[in-house]
Amino acid sequence: MAGRLILLILHDMMKHLAASTAQPAFEAPPIPAWAVFAWPTVLWQAPRTQGCRFLHLGTRVTTLGQPVCSGQTLWGDSDAEPAAGIAWDWIELTQGVVAMADPMAVITNVRLVGPGGDVLTAAEAAPHLNEMVHALPWQREVQRAIQQLGLH
Repeated sequence: MAGRLILLILHDMMKHLAASTAQPAFEAPPIPAWAVFAWPTVLWQAPRTQGCRFLHLGTRVTTLGQPVCSGQTLWGDSDAEPAAGIAWDWIELTQGVVAMADPMAVITNVRLVGPGGDVLTAAEAAPHLNEMVHALPWQREVQRAIQQLGLH
């Protein structure tokens, strides 16, 4: 319950910042993407693509390139207890086209457990984590962050 409350508070803070400041709310999330490593570990049975309810917590544009940008995006599952987070670096390949910078480098506090009860290695978990990422509307959020900074 506490994890869900924290994520909902962060989500509301992002909305409030967007409504009350002239600066874009997506420029910097309230918590950096790498901080997900410090969140309590969450164990999920693999594959876990159904039933995830990740909320967009923030997108940061870290490189203001012309014509391309790069950055990080952070998402949290409000139904997980404790809260589950997932983040990754992205890069703009060309105007309007963004991709994960490194599909093997998803940052998360989620540890996936295989059928035998063992925690999956990073290489074993990567396809499952990439399925979770693929199911999210993250490209839209990244494009919104880029547009709000007036880059395109």
